[in-house]
Amino acid sequence: MIFSSGIKSSLVQPHFVVAGSGVDDAIETMPGINRQSVDVLMETIAGDMDNGISSHMLFGVVDSHEKDPMASKASDSEMPLQRAVLQLKEKYGNEIVLMTDVCLCTATDHGHCGVIHNQEIDNDLTIPELVRISLSHAEAGADYIAASDMMDGRVKAIRKALESEGFTSTGILSYSVKYASSFYGPFRDAASSSPNHGDRKSHQMDIRSGYKEAVFEAMSDQKEGADVIMIKPAITYLDVVRQVADSVSKPVAVYNVSGEYSMVMASSKDISERKAMVQEIFYSFNRAGADIIVSYHAREAMSQKWFD
Repeated sequence: MIFSSGIKSSLVQPHFVVAGSGVDDAIETMPGINRQSVDVLMETIAGDMDNGISSHMLFGVVDSHEKDPMASKASDSEMPLQRAVLQLKEKYGNEIVLMTDVCLCTATDHGHCGVIHNQEIDNDLTIPELVRISLSHAEAGADYIAASDMMDGRVKAIRKALESEGFTSTGILSYSVKYASSFYGPFRDAASSSPNHGDRKSHQMDIRSGYKEAVFEAMSDQKEGADVIMIKPAITYLDVVRQVADSVSKPVAVYNVSGEYSMVMASSKDISERKAMVQEIFYSFNRAGADIIVSYHAREAMSQKWFD
């Protein structure tokens, strides 16, 4: 991926991949974003590529009957996400950059980001599962493992596993600074990843936390081998983005999350109004120090040439 100060080259379009064929299901809480089977996704990404979006983030959505306490299906090479990566790399090669989400929440029957032991998420039991998922994505051809789980030590473990298996060119995009935000609701609908009990405050950062904790987490992940540092959400944490960008030597990414996207879609009466809002938001990310912008707005912004 080209890391630069230009908005167009920094955009990443997220996608939700499901099983089946001919599936193109609209996500009610995220207008314009659909859950798609691999065949439909290939057509969608072909259009995105034609419009200049070469970087894509894939989220696998696991059917409820295939979920279990250990997220076993998430590391299966026959799952839609892995098949999509394989087919996309076969078609586009190095012309496309693929980032694949690595977490347990979309494949566990309890909806949490880690393995549950004694009614709590067990960090150390979770890491081997994250490593297995990461390796399956690397084997399919993913360019970046997007570790979104927030378990301690997982970047080091994933990096060690990738190196030992010969995936020396596979990068790690670490969600180093991920807050326990109220802006994730539409995503959890899209990915069927809502926890069936409790919340994620045990491992995601407190929304009241200042930039010092964020910088510490980012620096720790950089030391463990992260190639890109992610901050999520984006709009409400621009102060943190600036502090982290000033502290790390790696590229900084922001995730313009589902709730932020849905607010804009609900409040913009027409496309010209939405254009102005998205431009203002993206320029604020860029100004705060973001090298990479992951956003559901990327497709419309590029197809409508909002940043020419």
